[in-house]
Amino acid sequence: MVLCVGQAGGRAAIGLERVAININDARIPDNAGQQPIDEPVVAGGPPAYFSTLPLKACVQALIAAGLAAEVSNTAGTFVCNHVFYNLMHALADRPGGPRVPAGFVHLPWLPEQGKPSLPLADMTQALCLIAHTTLRTPTDLRLPGGQIS
Repeated sequence: MVLCVGQAGGRAAIGLERVAININDARIPDNAGQQPIDEPVVAGGPPAYFSTLPLKACVQALIAAGLAAEVSNTAGTFVCNHVFYNLMHALADRPGGPRVPAGFVHLPWLPEQGKPSLPLADMTQALCLIAHTTLRTPTDLRLPGGQIS
C-alpha cells in the first residue's frame, strides 16, 4: 500500500482523493520557486488516474470513529496532485505486478496553523484507520453520492 498525504488549508474534513489529473497549473510558486502553468505532469500520460484505495469504506470508518471525512473529487493542480499523479503513473507502469492499493489523503491544518483544523492525534488516528481499512477491504463499498460527510 502507498498512502500519500498533504495538507489542504480551508478544508474541515479529511479528504480521500478520488482522481489525479495530468495537469500542473500552479497559482503560486512551489518551495523550489517553480510555477508551471498548463503543463502535463507526465508528457504523453493518460488524462487521469483513479485511486485504488477503498475510498468509501475508509470514509465510513473515519465517520464511525467521529472524524469528519469525505471523498474528494479534486486533488487540485498543484503539488499534491503532482505527487498523486506521479505515484499512480509509476504504479501503472509496473508490468505484471499485483494491484497496489494507493492514493492521496488531504488533511486539514493543525490548530496552530489556523481554522478549520484537526488535532495531530486525530490525524494520526485517521491515517491508521485508512491503512487498516485498506488492508482489510478488497472491494470498496457501493454507497451513493460523490461525497460522504
